[in-house]
Amino acid sequence: MSSELAPAGVDRRTFVKTLSAAGVGLALSGAPTAFAEAIAPRRRFAIVGVGSRHRMYQMAIEKDYVAHAMLVGLCDSNPGRLEVAQRLSAKNGAPVPPVYGPADFERMIKETKPDFVIVTTMDSTHDDYIVRGMEAGCDVITEKPLTNTAEKCQRILEASRRTGRHLRVTFNYRYSPPRTQVKDILMSGEIGDVLSTDFHWMLNTAHGADYFRRWHSHKKFSQGLMLHKASHHFDLVNWWLGAMPETVWAVGKKEFYTPAMAKRFGLKSHHERCHTCPEKGECGFFMDLAASPDLKELYLDQEHYDGYFRDQCVFRPEIDIEDTMNVMVRYDNGSTLSYSLNAFNAWEGYTIAFNGTKGRLEHTIVESTYVNGTDTVQGGIAENGVTTRLIPLRGAPRKIEPWTGVGGHGGGDKVMLDEIFLPDAPADKYLRASSVHAGAASILIGVAANKCFETGQPVKIADLVPGLGKPTYAPMPSRTGPLPMPEANARRV
Repeated sequence: MSSELAPAGVDRRTFVKTLSAAGVGLALSGAPTAFAEAIAPRRRFAIVGVGSRHRMYQMAIEKDYVAHAMLVGLCDSNPGRLEVAQRLSAKNGAPVPPVYGPADFERMIKETKPDFVIVTTMDSTHDDYIVRGMEAGCDVITEKPLTNTAEKCQRILEASRRTGRHLRVTFNYRYSPPRTQVKDILMSGEIGDVLSTDFHWMLNTAHGADYFRRWHSHKKFSQGLMLHKASHHFDLVNWWLGAMPETVWAVGKKEFYTPAMAKRFGLKSHHERCHTCPEKGECGFFMDLAASPDLKELYLDQEHYDGYFRDQCVFRPEIDIEDTMNVMVRYDNGSTLSYSLNAFNAWEGYTIAFNGTKGRLEHTIVESTYVNGTDTVQGGIAENGVTTRLIPLRGAPRKIEPWTGVGGHGGGDKVMLDEIFLPDAPADKYLRASSVHAGAASILIGVAANKCFETGQPVKIADLVPGLGKPTYAPMPSRTGPLPMPEANARRV
């Protein structure tokens, strides 16, 4: 059985036949019309891509926001996972939505009439469903990254202009209370103009290694962690600074997740996957899909449909993404960013420092261990895991009591979902909702970094997507106004 993913498109006749064999009874019946008529008027959502990430949205629609939202359709290339999603609807006590294959995406929209399409597919297919959704008359909500190449980004921007439809990228880290607090401090001007930023993100060998087991480990699907993971981080910096990236320099390498490292750890060799690995008892990176009810149901039990292995060996030679990346960015306001991403670290989280004309803001978050598709909390913050410190240009440092939240992404998921699904979300002075232009600004840093990896040369964002508009950011302090003179002979700490 191949460890590669099945193509995004599936022959419709084959797909229909497979759906019938899987027992998914609503796929091709007259159910969509009856289904729609039985539901009270609420905002209507369809989801394309029913892997583990889509569950946050399905649960939100069918449980927490059921008074305001309804799930009217599901689309995926794997009939087994569609059936799992339908069972989840039944478990939630919600109407079971009809399901469709990729070739019937437009038919799903025509029959179920969603107001919004939520895209949670593999990164390389985001542009296809975003554009098809907008052209069919829907607004679109997409998981990050917006997409993963400059050409696909240009296609999305043109479709947005042509159709006039709205697109939101769900950057939930913006909504996390301690990260919103950082934005609040920067907006206040307490450290003045931010002239430079030092940002280091660490992925541990539970979460970080997991990217090297899945489809993310192939650039043709993910374009590497500069897009799939770092787009989150680049968006945070763009939003925190209220600025647009202009020029990128970067280097990247893969030295940890390699066949040579497997042997250095005492293994005889790399292997195809964990499930059939002859050295599973000796490997500290072994993942037991069969031992996790969620992973087994969603992936192991569905392999016979598309041949996708969720537990591929992290040391196999065909992995072509980097595990160590360093990036520098110059912004349109003159500020600079020094960023690193490491996927095999001893702890999970980040540390960032903003160097301003009136002082320095230091901020660190230690995240709890997370593995996609399990009952661990994505982006959860460890106990006492937030440290924020403000140091005047001359004077004693001051610890800042962090704002707190509960749930995924440090409490950000709940705040973001409220804004998406509640009919009258409160005004947001931080402007955390992300537009298509903000999504583009974040991914183009990663696209530029990947190009730097290949050429060793700096890359200008304007050369990737000409005429990219600047997102609307919350007002930041003036970079030209008068500044207070630092106190003479102030005690340095």
